[in-house]
Amino acid sequence: MLASVINVSHLVEVFGYPLLIAAVMAESAGVPVPGETGLLTAGVLASRGKLQIEIVIACAALAAIVGDNIGYQIGRKGGRWLLERPGRFQRQRLQVLIVGEPFFERHGPKAVFFGRFVLGLRTWASWIAGATHMHWRSFFVWNALGGICWATGVGLLAYFLGQSATNAIETFGVWGLVAVVLTLAGGYLVYRRGHHRLMPSEPDEAPESAGKDETGGQEHAILGADSDPEPPS
Repeated sequence: MLASVINVSHLVEVFGYPLLIAAVMAESAGVPVPGETGLLTAGVLASRGKLQIEIVIACAALAAIVGDNIGYQIGRKGGRWLLERPGRFQRQRLQVLIVGEPFFERHGPKAVFFGRFVLGLRTWASWIAGATHMHWRSFFVWNALGGICWATGVGLLAYFLGQSATNAIETFGVWGLVAVVLTLAGGYLVYRRGHHRLMPSEPDEAPESAGKDETGGQEHAILGADSDPEPPS
């Protein structure tokens, strides 16, 4: 696989935006290169001030949309034959059909959106959509939504969480990282709630102040009685 030969992280660090666009577009069009790794690397570089995160997200989203449309046209004109023909990686190519076609049947056009976040389907989803003759307008809308959300989400995670996000996504995938973030957030909320309950409550000063008011009222009444003028003789 090209992903095990090409060091995309190093290339993105050296060549910047053009390499990011090339990697994401190639992966989206069906070439098995680690385009998401390129996006993660670009997000980390942006957090260090070497790239701009806005441009990183825009380049990745545009490359994903264009690459997916290229893959769709390839799949529509001969994708099934290319996936089923004998030769190198035939087992992997057949596995794409075995996993991808039921996924598309269950989710319809939304599979184009969700496939963007699934390792493996991200590379072949556009081919499968074209091979199953999905309506192009429906494909384009869901593909654009998926590409924008994917580029924004992954890019910002890498930007704010740095290298830890890159390692987590490469190991567990995007959904694995989301699960870890949600778990940490839930644990923090539980900790905050328990800490708040253990804090001692402030003493109630209302009775004391009420007693003071009552005593003050009695003293005022006594002083008022003592100060009454004497009746005329």
